[in-house]
Amino acid sequence: MLPAQYRMRRSADFGATVKHGRKAVQPDVILYDRVIYDRRTDPSEESAVAAAPPRVGLIIAKSVGNAVDRHRVARRLRHVAREVLADLEPQEQLVIRALPGSSGATSDELANQLRTGLRSIRRAAGAVR
Repeated sequence: MLPAQYRMRRSADFGATVKHGRKAVQPDVILYDRVIYDRRTDPSEESAVAAAPPRVGLIIAKSVGNAVDRHRVARRLRHVAREVLADLEPQEQLVIRALPGSSGATSDELANQLRTGLRSIRRAAGAVR
């Protein structure tokens, strides 16, 4: 389960991350990643960075399957996202959009696609980890 402090809840956060974030397409998921900097404080300042943990949000459309399939995919993606929280920067927002094929994917396949997508986003941003 993904701890509550790391969950993205506001619709505006989802919309801004999808619209303005970097995108990585994988066979079963699409990742949108965005780092938010507070303009009032210096982003390198330790207290500003520590104040906001990274947040992860899920988008699972009806095209994924019926309610049982969608909830199963959501549980798998939350579990996989919890494993990559340590790789995310403070104030980073990550939205995971499940594609129809994700209902047939295993948790290991989803985890590999999530890690691969994050690596490609980092590579495109010039910050290879």
